[in-house]
Amino acid sequence: MGNEQLTLSDLIDRQIRETGPMSIATYMGLALTHPREGYYTGADPLGAKGDFVTAPEISQMFGELIGFFIVNLWQQLDQPRSFTLLELGPGRGTLMQDALRVAAKAEGFLDACHLQLFETNPALKAQQAERLGQYNPYWASEIDAVADDPLIVVANEFFDALPIRQFVKAADGWHERQVGLRDGKRTFGLSPTPIPGDAMPEAVRNAADGETYEVSLATADALQRLGKRIAAQRGAILAIDYGYAATQTGETLQAIRRHSFADVLEAPGEIDLSAHVDFDALGRVAADLGLKVEPLATQRDFLARLGIVERASALARANPEQLDALAAALRRLTDSSEMGTLFKVFCASAGDVEPIGLA
Repeated sequence: MGNEQLTLSDLIDRQIRETGPMSIATYMGLALTHPREGYYTGADPLGAKGDFVTAPEISQMFGELIGFFIVNLWQQLDQPRSFTLLELGPGRGTLMQDALRVAAKAEGFLDACHLQLFETNPALKAQQAERLGQYNPYWASEIDAVADDPLIVVANEFFDALPIRQFVKAADGWHERQVGLRDGKRTFGLSPTPIPGDAMPEAVRNAADGETYEVSLATADALQRLGKRIAAQRGAILAIDYGYAATQTGETLQAIRRHSFADVLEAPGEIDLSAHVDFDALGRVAADLGLKVEPLATQRDFLARLGIVERASALARANPEQLDALAAALRRLTDSSEMGTLFKVFCASAGDVEPIGLA
């Protein structure tokens, strides 16, 4: 049977049979970005007909406030005549469309801005082209393939989709959790080879037996590559995602299908896989590069400081028939029972700037 006839499940199972159990990072990488069958290389996963909804799809207010943030940063960088605005995983282009509608009001901004998008999904690329075509975007195949100008990076719900590895504490050390086969079905197991505790971050070394530690080497690598550019060229990275403020144990790998939780191992390529972002680890990477790391903010506080309540009121006055919808969107973006506190806002910068909304 040739590869063209195999499903992604078949390919993964065959790889396990031939080479043994694979790390969760390898499994996630195949499930999400396999060039033919990966989740993010197929259909549009967003919206009511997809598997999940992101903040920019909930309300225009989210992207508009990001636009205000970007313009303010550009102004603090002394309004360079040329700079790169890079968005990682731009979805349908909704966030950037709303952001640039606001940013365009700042004289000279659009003339200076070189819009770059990092995206792998053909269906989403087509929607980005439709929404953002007037800004002449460039789609980058490498995350750090940017010019030598100042660099502003926006990443909304990007890092949570990068592969993670999981390690489980046992009496003889930490054992990596792997994906293997039992009776022909995919299942989780542990590598028999222990890893010494001193190889783990200090924050988790005293974990009790059975506890799980997650680490994303892909996230660290992405931030390191972009952070080196920012450190050398000035600018900032703004990352908004769900996650935790301090490195800790806990199992957060999850699968979503049609807005409901699903089995992580059930249907690779057909379900969204993600894990909470360790913002403490991101901060260490950025600080090691010499970047200034802002205090981590909740999405609720960040949007409030940027004026989301005032913006919602203004929109409601202009569109009174949308009052209920605007109130619902505001609640979803900022309430602690919705996205308000689970989602965090991370920013690291270089160039003597004070990014707004973070303290």
